[in-house]
Amino acid sequence: MSGGTIRVVVVDDHAVVRSGLEQYLATTDDITLVGAAANGAEALEVVADVRPDVVIMDLSMPVMDGVEATRLITERHPGTRVLVLTSFSDQSRIMDALTAGAEGYLLKHSDPETIAAGIRSLQAGESPLDPKAARALLESRRVADRRPELTQREREVLGLVRRGLANKQIARQLGISERTVKAHLTSIFATIGVTDRTQAALWAAEQLPG
Repeated sequence: MSGGTIRVVVVDDHAVVRSGLEQYLATTDDITLVGAAANGAEALEVVADVRPDVVIMDLSMPVMDGVEATRLITERHPGTRVLVLTSFSDQSRIMDALTAGAEGYLLKHSDPETIAAGIRSLQAGESPLDPKAARALLESRRVADRRPELTQREREVLGLVRRGLANKQIARQLGISERTVKAHLTSIFATIGVTDRTQAALWAAEQLPG
């Protein structure tokens, strides 16, 4: 991020979506659209050229879909974060995107202010997750087990969130990267059905021992 401005690339095969986001982001002081692409293959070229802070990624696109594009972008450009913006709220698509490296997941019914807030929170190290997407993941887990299940590592991360540690401090204490911490937090939020670390900390205070 240069000069305090978050540099964004929009990837969507619908021109009206790209245009709408461009028009709205032009009204913000802290977010600048620096590129756009109509499919995943184009996205790889644009991202390599402009090196944005955040990529807003659709999932269903021709040539290369958003999941594969997300995987390649996060592998090749670890400094770039991916925020999925799609119509899909089913569990399998959400998990595919998060597994590929997306750090946030919003739905296209979101208003522009919510999308802008998602961009800002992603850049700040949070993992914005649409409540419908969070509920879809939570309900899918409840089919197998009525109580949300966290891995041991996720419990460790959540315990440190409850203690008020920042991502960098958590990474240092656990000996993992900040990106890995963020990935764990995204999974944790989805599993327990919350949308931010404050809610997660409150859940942990009630549900985790100690």
